Amino acid sequence: MTIWIILILAVLLVFVVGVYNGLIKLKNKCEEAWSDIDTQLKRRYDLIPNLVETVKGYAKHESSTFEKVTQARNMAMQAKSVQERGQAENMITGALKSLFALSENYPELKANQNFLNLQNTLKEIEEHIQLSRRYYNATVRDFNTKIQVFPNNIVAGIFSFKDREFFETDEESKENVKVSFKEESKPEAEPAAPEAPATPEVPAEPTEPKEESKPEDTKE
Repeated sequence: MTIWIILILAVLLVFVVGVYNGLIKLKNKCEEAWSDIDTQLKRRYDLIPNLVETVKGYAKHESSTFEKVTQARNMAMQAKSVQERGQAENMITGALKSLFALSENYPELKANQNFLNLQNTLKEIEEHIQLSRRYYNATVRDFNTKIQVFPNNIVAGIFSFKDREFFETDEESKENVKVSFKEESKPEAEPAAPEAPATPEVPAEPTEPKEESKPEDTKE
């Protein structure tokens, strides 16, 4: 009887250790994924002041738009939880949309090389944020699922594992942020089907003039 109890306890111990180690690995992956997002968001925060100053050089009287962008950036930097960061990012996206719409009225600004460089950098950062966000949310989903299913939830409860928050952003707003200010070319009308080329007339071969037959001299 004692041997069976020892075996049962050994099996339980192996199970608990296996579940615990699996949760720790997923937790570390979540933190690593969030660190990547945080890095890209900080790059975005550092870019915004330069972007605002560049636009301000051409549109100084649009102070309300600049204030909105700056306020949204400050709120995002002060956000603590993942949910607060997501909400703050939506505010930044909306503020940047207003800034970009304003830029459309200044052709010289759109042609400014520094502005073009900033827009390309912003586009790159936005793409990295989206990729990092998808990876983070997928990792969080796996972690949350693992601690919710039975009997893993018992082990998770013992060691105080908690569900992690998803990094949610407004996808529609993200898609509507324009980072390219080049004039869009109007779609050209579909070319009409080419007509069959007319068959070129083959010039008639010149006929060689026939030599007139000389009348043979008849002998009288």
